[in-house]
Amino acid sequence: MIKFIGINKAYGSQVLFEDISFSINKGERVGIVGRNGHGKSTIFQMILKNVEPDSGTISIPKNYKIGYLEQHLKFSMPTVLEEAALGLPEDEIYETWQAEKVLFGLGFSEKDMERSPNEFSGGYQIRMNLAKLLLSKPDMLLLDEPNNYLDIVTIRWLEDFLKNWDGEIILVTHDRSFMDSVVTHTIAVHRKKVVKVEGDTEKLYTQINTEEEIYEKTRLNEERKRKQEEVFIAKFKAKASFASRAQSRVKKLEKQVVKQALENIEDLELYFNSASFAANQMLSAEDISFGYDEKNLLIQDFKISVGRNERICIIGKNGKGKSTLLKVLAGKLDPIQGTVTKHPSLKEGYFGQTNKLDMNESNTIVEEIKVVDKDCTEAKARKIAGGLMFSGDLALKKIKVLSGGEKSRVMLGKILATPCNLLFLDEPTNHLDMQSCDSLIEAIDNFEGSVLMVTHNEMHLRAVATKLVVFDNDKIFIYDGPYDDFLEDIGWADEE
Repeated sequence: MIKFIGINKAYGSQVLFEDISFSINKGERVGIVGRNGHGKSTIFQMILKNVEPDSGTISIPKNYKIGYLEQHLKFSMPTVLEEAALGLPEDEIYETWQAEKVLFGLGFSEKDMERSPNEFSGGYQIRMNLAKLLLSKPDMLLLDEPNNYLDIVTIRWLEDFLKNWDGEIILVTHDRSFMDSVVTHTIAVHRKKVVKVEGDTEKLYTQINTEEEIYEKTRLNEERKRKQEEVFIAKFKAKASFASRAQSRVKKLEKQVVKQALENIEDLELYFNSASFAANQMLSAEDISFGYDEKNLLIQDFKISVGRNERICIIGKNGKGKSTLLKVLAGKLDPIQGTVTKHPSLKEGYFGQTNKLDMNESNTIVEEIKVVDKDCTEAKARKIAGGLMFSGDLALKKIKVLSGGEKSRVMLGKILATPCNLLFLDEPTNHLDMQSCDSLIEAIDNFEGSVLMVTHNEMHLRAVATKLVVFDNDKIFIYDGPYDDFLEDIGWADEE
């Protein structure tokens, strides 16, 4: 059990926590939600003793082992299997079958076991660190966005693994479906306090909303009664026959604690700038093939047509060509063979991980959003910026001082402001918090054009997709239907 008792924490004028107390009890798997910058990662760092609270205490049992996913990538063993086996407890060091089982679950193949860790991409190297962490069997797992480097198949495996975890877990993730499937309890960092419930995010947010509605009704009722009392006192305090009663009411009012109105927290609202489109077909691809090496094609003889109001999601393991296919269809890459034909009046918006480079470093965030549409007002650009977590003065930050993740959010803001018929979106929710993700998916659902989107998030797939492009078992195929129907009819090859 870990206990936070009376914790206060601020960074300068920004107060994160005011007298928060909560505990993580034996066997609990706890998800933490809240807006970015409100203190979720600070809770992790306090548990790891990398950050000290301003006041209050954090109680951790003696010899209680806490495991945290390391982001630094330094390997000492010649093979992937030997590197992962370093995570095994001392009394299980020779049980390398356990390491193999976890590595397979995290997307490594049998031939990968003997390869050098240094041959792999950064994403797969993070997976090796995750494998070592899971194999080390700590009492508590601290997982901060563990699925950032995982694909949909691996996320499903990790979900099942964590549901069977014997110890405690604290999880931060923007993937709501992943969190809800894993946790037994959910915590919200909300209004500088902590709210904990047994259950998932929906139960948590429902409870918070209900409690705040009751608080506000009670406050208004007390305020109305107070005004009535003040009217009585003002009217009768000068009259001798009522003076004692008036004075009694003054003393009663002085003892009452006046409830303060809750600070308004704006609901995020994002909207894409839908342009009108009269034709039935937007885009068609005929027999397209592509590979960065012509001997190893990622895409071969693929065809697809995109009509009006379609929601097509591209899904599958990492490194198989999902983002590449999106770039070919968007015209960012030319196919080796085949053709991509677009309607002459088609207006497109493309969000990828590379077009951050297209921004003017001297612009503010608001100025950069306004660039894409002459009709975009300052107020509209600020509203878009606020929805992407650049509220108030943050919207006036220069592009040149932003982090990579912040630049991705600005690029998304530019797509939101661009008049479009067809959206190409490559993992658009990667750098958003949970509320912003929900708002963006609602905006995609309400968009009047068509959408082609790469995503690993199953909740977003279920909310949006009407058709799928599936990369699985070294094949690419189209499934004409929603995600749950795909799972029931075909499913992932690795899960058979």
